Amino acid sequence: MKLVFLGPPGAGKGTIAVRITGILNAPHVSTGNIFREAIAAASPLGLKVKAVIDEGRLVDDGATIELVRKRLAQDDVKDSYILDGFPRTIAQAEALAGFSVVDRVINFDAPDSVVIERLSGRLVCRKCGFNWHKTFNPPEKDGVCGKCGGEIYTREDDRAEAVKKRLDVYREQTATLIEYYRKQGLLADIDASPDAGIVVENLRKLLQP
Repeated sequence: MKLVFLGPPGAGKGTIAVRITGILNAPHVSTGNIFREAIAAASPLGLKVKAVIDEGRLVDDGATIELVRKRLAQDDVKDSYILDGFPRTIAQAEALAGFSVVDRVINFDAPDSVVIERLSGRLVCRKCGFNWHKTFNPPEKDGVCGKCGGEIYTREDDRAEAVKKRLDVYREQTATLIEYYRKQGLLADIDASPDAGIVVENLRKLLQP
């Protein structure tokens, strides 16, 4: 089964994808990982992506589409995948349709209040990258990662005001995809507010043949 995960930042798309990939036997394909792999490979396209990200800009449609196309051409995702972080625009969705046939699009729906609580409470380790949370998964010692002892901090884009702006951008750019896929009969909505374990179980039931 080939799935696309849509939803605002903080809806838990990545977390759910990681948890359900084994259940569905569908590899998790995230644009974040694709970008990191391209940068690590130091390919011409990877170097272009690095320059854009270093400047704090969004990677353009052309580069993103090309990297995703190459990733979806690999053997491990020939029959199934969970695509997380792509498409973000109608242009990307139309391009995706040109090189892969999507079976279902899952829209993870969560109110702004839930998203803001999740993201503004997130704490990231500077050393190992592990995510903690002030409320849901606090470290034993303030400011110290319980995994590696590194410093943990709140990312600038996770502060409440920044999260609100990210939600505005999402609604302006990506939320239009909801209606795009709904009109094609591919979209299924799921409540992303509960605990991740509940969302995974509800999604598993939704996808049962």
